[in-house]
Amino acid sequence: MPKQKTHSGLKKRIKVTGTGKLMRHKAYSNHLAGSKTTKQNRQLAGETTVHATDVKRIKRLIANLK
Repeated sequence: MPKQKTHSGLKKRIKVTGTGKLMRHKAYSNHLAGSKTTKQNRQLAGETTVHATDVKRIKRLIANLK
């Protein structure tokens, strides 16, 4: 059986930490940022971990990514 390929779109959006956690960027931070409050833009900056219910599904898609 052939190997599963890494999902090309997802590998650009997810980063795997040294401990194996999956990091992602927060949504709603790019488009129309000027109309959002400073507090909202600041809280949307940076990265956060992928929710526990999605980890298994995403790890299967990025199986080759280390």
